[in-house]
Amino acid sequence: MIKDIEYPEVKDIAIAIVREEAENGDQGWNVYLLNLRNELIDGVLVSSKGYGMVNGEDVKTSTLRHFLDELKPNTATRIEPIMEDVFRLSNEYWVSFYINKIIYDKKFIFLPETIKDEYFTLIPLLNKRGVMIK
Repeated sequence: MIKDIEYPEVKDIAIAIVREEAENGDQGWNVYLLNLRNELIDGVLVSSKGYGMVNGEDVKTSTLRHFLDELKPNTATRIEPIMEDVFRLSNEYWVSFYINKIIYDKKFIFLPETIKDEYFTLIPLLNKRGVMIK
């Protein structure tokens, strides 16, 4: 039965959005997955999408999916670039992964207009400033 299914709590996994200089010297934004755990996570699937209302109309972005074989302990990896145009939407990242053959998943949602300098903090592992949800 569905009530018998255990949903283990996700701890020490985070999504961060940071502004960085691109290879061509322009400023851009990137999304990172951070494994703040002391153990490897594997079979990592990250699904991302944006949605919300703009000028009274429903707006949805494409859903993107990213797969990683593994993410080592206390490391971060770049998931995707993100355009500033979608900061006015809710940006959702659904992360699923395994630890010792047990599946974990968690949804991270950056609400509209929350990716701003005033909400920046120092992102661990990256040593850069940005917005993070843990």
